Amino acid sequence: MSPAVRLWAKIASIALLCVLFVVVLVVGWFQLSTYLDDRHTADARTAAVDAASVQVVDMLSYDYENVDTTLPKAADGLTGDFRDEYLKLVKDAIVPGAKEKKLTVKVSVQGAAVISASPDSVDTLMFVNQVTTSSENPQAVTSGSRLRVSMHKVDGRWLVSQLTPI
Repeated sequence: MSPAVRLWAKIASIALLCVLFVVVLVVGWFQLSTYLDDRHTADARTAAVDAASVQVVDMLSYDYENVDTTLPKAADGLTGDFRDEYLKLVKDAIVPGAKEKKLTVKVSVQGAAVISASPDSVDTLMFVNQVTTSSENPQAVTSGSRLRVSMHKVDGRWLVSQLTPI
């Protein structure tokens, strides 16, 4: 082999190694990125379901004696237009109705599952039991509900952005 051919063979080998190195870096970066995104989504699923479980109880449980203070506090765990709608509903309908009928409502989450998830947004399905007493019916009445609860991460906190009975 002539020196010129050997030189071109070395150059071609080095170029091939450089291309392979870049390909390995790109594939590795893609795999790492996918792994981290999956990890963040898995963490989001757990954190959002935990936050939704607490928030649903706070939003839906009340006693007529302190309904006008407890339910507005629950709005701290809500975001967007849903927060405004919730506060309006509490003020205009729930507080007057609860006081008039002397309602006590206790909600407990019986189960929760993730419908869809990304690192900053999770939709959950919640199964809740609601125990209600009133001046008209002092005997506790239990009912079950299914709720779709949409959670969004805002400034590091999971907040309810929508709650829909199913």
